[in-house]
Amino acid sequence: MFIKPINEINRQLWLKERLTLLPKGARLLDVGAGELKNRQYCEHLEYVSQDFCQYKGSDGAPNEGLQNTTWNTSRIDLVSDITDIPAENSSFDAILCSEVLEHVPEPTHALDEFERLLKPGGVVILTAPFSSNVHMAPFHFCTGFSKYWFEYHLEKRGFRIEELTANGDWYSLLLQEITRLGGLERINGNILFPFAYAYALLGIFYFKVRGKKSAEDLACFGWHCQAVKLT
Repeated sequence: MFIKPINEINRQLWLKERLTLLPKGARLLDVGAGELKNRQYCEHLEYVSQDFCQYKGSDGAPNEGLQNTTWNTSRIDLVSDITDIPAENSSFDAILCSEVLEHVPEPTHALDEFERLLKPGGVVILTAPFSSNVHMAPFHFCTGFSKYWFEYHLEKRGFRIEELTANGDWYSLLLQEITRLGGLERINGNILFPFAYAYALLGIFYFKVRGKKSAEDLACFGWHCQAVKLT
């Protein structure tokens, strides 16, 4: 069953808006840039990419979680650990880190590095999952980045949060997982998979008629955050 990946659609729209608003010529570091998916929004910026370049797609752990068939990081500028990036202190006007922190064993240490690299008044643009399935194994270490995680750890490091927005809510998360069920059961060889597709259709119908009440305080796909380094 084909469904639109609403979590990714929401995230990319938000990133496009935030990145295109950065001033022309600003020096931006795209941390964990992977295949440079967000470079398209940075043509007006001095763009620098970073990644640890160790994930090899499904060759790494083919039977574990969700994997990319291929993964090409040959265009990365700075190959390093996220907590030890080879760049001078206060050398960037902005840092982008999108859907990366779940792949970092100690994600708060990455925030320490962002604080070091940003100029005073610099902007950090972050997205991280509140709920995500295992992906890019074996490099998937944590999830559950709540709004309270952003508030506590960013403010502790001298950042002022300008925006903290939920991507979807508990209902949209539930709908996405329901619509995954049929395909997963078919892949796993469950002969009852047609009933899973029927269940998904029933779920889609329910969410169509239930209305638009939100429950982002309970769960969501993740959080979109923009913060400014004060000093």
